Amino acid sequence: MEINFTHHQSAHCENGVASNLLKNNGLNISEPMVFGIGSGLFFVYLPFIKVNYAPAISYRPMPGAIFNKLAKRLGLKIKRQKFSSEANATKALDENLKNNIPTGLQVGVYNLTYFPDEYRFHFNAHNLVVYGKTETDYLISDPVMETVTTLTHQELNKVRFAKGAFAPRGQMYYPIHIPATIDLKSAIVKGIKNTCRDMLAPAPIIGVRGIKFVASRIRKWPLKHGTKKANHYLAQMVRMQEEIGTGGGGFRFIYAAFLQESAVILENEKLKELSQEMTAIGDLWRDFAVNASRVYKNRSTQADVYNTIADQLLDIANKEEVFFKKLKAAIS
Repeated sequence: MEINFTHHQSAHCENGVASNLLKNNGLNISEPMVFGIGSGLFFVYLPFIKVNYAPAISYRPMPGAIFNKLAKRLGLKIKRQKFSSEANATKALDENLKNNIPTGLQVGVYNLTYFPDEYRFHFNAHNLVVYGKTETDYLISDPVMETVTTLTHQELNKVRFAKGAFAPRGQMYYPIHIPATIDLKSAIVKGIKNTCRDMLAPAPIIGVRGIKFVASRIRKWPLKHGTKKANHYLAQMVRMQEEIGTGGGGFRFIYAAFLQESAVILENEKLKELSQEMTAIGDLWRDFAVNASRVYKNRSTQADVYNTIADQLLDIANKEEVFFKKLKAAIS
């Protein structure tokens, strides 16, 4: 049992799944457009929640929020289901496959056997598409992978019912209605306004203020917690940023591509300029990740390394504050 489904590799799982599912249903929409309209660029620091024994940092909104906002702004209808039992979850998925419906799933990363070992840790907000089934395996289109792959029936059940924070509970989702016409211009403007509102939020742990707050914490981590724990916190931050969440440079590059596409659709040259500016900010996030990794791997030769990388992060936050104020003005 195999559905005729085209796999497209993407930079981020939820964007990629949304784009691939919609393309399969006749709506040709790019990953950057999904990300931008769905207001995927976000930042929140939650020191009172621990993930892998380090303060929680998220570079994206809650799992499912990107696709849900995209759907709302384009007038799409998405069906989502969670399950209390593996048997019911398997039955519902198999029924979809029988009806030629490729289906998005939220899963845990730790037991994804096709992931390299260094990328497998306890993170339950990954997304993939199941597009077929054999007697032993499910056919998997994971958008962060170059080609399609498989999971055994037992392996898929395990990742669908992973335990811990954001436990997926067998969640599956798929489009059930796509209107004949969509208002792309209005959706783009709404997506940009939402992102500017989030990134310029007055709350101290959200958006650019949240990034500044983390910079101030980095300065204190080695004195407050010791070098070993400070290095672990820093490693977790970079892992969520670049390896799993792609939230640093990766998200900025996707957002820059979204602004470039939007500049043409909205006939707004200012968005094209801001696209280049966001790409430059993405480069700064990549530099930060490289320098931070040298610190926690004890390879940095800089004196006062924690203050140095905190300065880098503060500079990024200041540049993003200026950027989002200009972006807000550009679409007002």
